[in-house]
Amino acid sequence: MADVKRFTHDSRIPGWDRAADLDKEPAVVPDAATTEVPAELRAAIEDAVRRFPVGDSAFIPVLYAVQEQYGWCSPEGIIQAAAVLGRTPAALTAVATFYDMFEMEPLGRKTVYVCTNISCSLCGADELLEALEGEFGEDPDVNVRGFECLGACDIAPMASVNGAYVGPIALNEVPELARQIREGEDPLPAKQMIRRPCADPKVAEK
Repeated sequence: MADVKRFTHDSRIPGWDRAADLDKEPAVVPDAATTEVPAELRAAIEDAVRRFPVGDSAFIPVLYAVQEQYGWCSPEGIIQAAAVLGRTPAALTAVATFYDMFEMEPLGRKTVYVCTNISCSLCGADELLEALEGEFGEDPDVNVRGFECLGACDIAPMASVNGAYVGPIALNEVPELARQIREGEDPLPAKQMIRRPCADPKVAEK
């Protein structure tokens, strides 16, 4: 049987190669009275609970709040969120490690996720990812990586730049895009999905 080529930016399963600590004490709910939580993080968590009050439906916006606060889903941030929610840190960690958009290690706060699924791959996503990685090199402020699917096949090849969907991105646009990301400018404004015209008259113009 022929080997199937695998890429280093293929989908990840966080922690699959880390052995479980069988001697670790069972997880408990952090004491809300003694766990210090930054005021802005507490406010974001409480707002998420108000908007998503059923069961654990607030977990994802809460994890986004933790990541916004610390730049990643740090153990400290997860413990703080768990204290506010009245849940164990393990419950939040289980969700954070399942989804690809949550970082479990400290990385650059500027995120560039290049979609590498079938539509984008056929349109040159691998070359786009390589070009962006070449532009940023080891820049600690920018987290560039491939993403399994961003769900925007109609603008392939595309990337999510700090949450903004941009595409299709041509290779000759990469240097300008990299400059905009470094300097905090709007990335390729004319190619952002949010600014594309829509046939639905009910959609508000941006």
